[in-house]
Amino acid sequence: MSQESMVPGELGDPAVRGAAAREPKGRAGVESVSARRPEGLSTVAVSTPAGAPRRRTAEKEGLAEPGAVTIVVPTFNESANVRELLHRITESVPTRLPCEVVFVDDSTDDTPQVISEAAQDCPFPVTVLHREEPVGGLGGAVVEGIKAATSDWIVVMDGDLQHPPSLVPELVGTGERANAGLVVASRYIKGGSREGLAGGYRIAVSRGATWLTKTLFPRRLRGISDPMSGFFAIRRSAVTAEALKPLGYKILLELAVRSRPRQVTEVPFVFQDRFAGESKSTAQEGFRFLRHLLGLRTASPVARMVVFGLIGATGFIPNLVGLWALTKTGLHYVPAEILANQLGVAWNFYLIEHLLFRDRRRHRNWWDRAGRFALLANADLVLRIPLIALFIHKFGMGALSATALALITTFVLRFVGTEALVYLPSRKGSRKESRTAPRRAA
Repeated sequence: MSQESMVPGELGDPAVRGAAAREPKGRAGVESVSARRPEGLSTVAVSTPAGAPRRRTAEKEGLAEPGAVTIVVPTFNESANVRELLHRITESVPTRLPCEVVFVDDSTDDTPQVISEAAQDCPFPVTVLHREEPVGGLGGAVVEGIKAATSDWIVVMDGDLQHPPSLVPELVGTGERANAGLVVASRYIKGGSREGLAGGYRIAVSRGATWLTKTLFPRRLRGISDPMSGFFAIRRSAVTAEALKPLGYKILLELAVRSRPRQVTEVPFVFQDRFAGESKSTAQEGFRFLRHLLGLRTASPVARMVVFGLIGATGFIPNLVGLWALTKTGLHYVPAEILANQLGVAWNFYLIEHLLFRDRRRHRNWWDRAGRFALLANADLVLRIPLIALFIHKFGMGALSATALALITTFVLRFVGTEALVYLPSRKGSRKESRTAPRRAA
């Protein structure tokens, strides 16, 4: 990817890099993110020319000294908001709090250009990472920003100004004083409010989503009153970006479940009205959120087996409907049952692909996964009858109990076989990935 220089003091300039290397990391010495540009991103690293004005409010009393803060802002068509956002960050963050801003942009409008122009008035480094493919949605953008961050603290916030930039120093300061790894800005503790949520429908959806997540993850979300918040601060040392598998816009939930720091604290905040533009919340995002929840909840083998069984049970519906339709045409029940069973197999494969093993589909081609899954599903029928006969004649079991035990046995074998033979990477694939990983890193 080419790197575009926007101002004379651009961080990619050798003279500027040389001067920055001689300074301690902080405002003028923050490492250029472009030097570590992730694959698939185009990067514009923007710094302020020497002598730029430094507009700051008075320092807040009691703010503990942090190392530095990287503010990560995922954006999608927020060109009308970014100037005001950078202005408020400039006015809010104290001079002694070293700061950089990383925009991870998935826009189809002129947002990157507007950011680059507005950054010239900022007394801190501003970087734009424009993603060619928005993998993982807003959550994926935040993960890219975390990977690019150079500071001790990372503050994640939206670009529409519903998250007040004035709270950034308090998030970092609270984390330092409490020695916390994660500080959540919550709408649901004393002093917080969700008044910026427009309409009763969005409030109801927010309440329902919060209740659902806290019900599904009572231990992981203990001490977090607002798991749906997109405004939080996390220590860079407390998160491993490579372990995250975001889907959609609820990145805090992903962080809390997969790599929750031991010490978590909260500060209240008032959810603001959008400064400009329209909300990006859609029904599609809602479905992505539910898929994300299911993926997080089925991270353990036992949970995956339970969901596998529930999906398998739903396969009886297309199976029976297909059998009824085929026998109505006059087809003999034996070939009709064989064909109808394939409808159930296809139904189960589709749900398992999209709900249970979504993050493992890259290990094999689609046709390879489908063929292996169909083979295992049909082998279940062939294996069940010999098992029933074995249980009856060898162990003296009754027909009913032998059938039940055979069903359980073949179900467990089918689940283990599906996970191991369909969705886990082959040894050849693993060796190939291990050989190419150093090249990608280089």
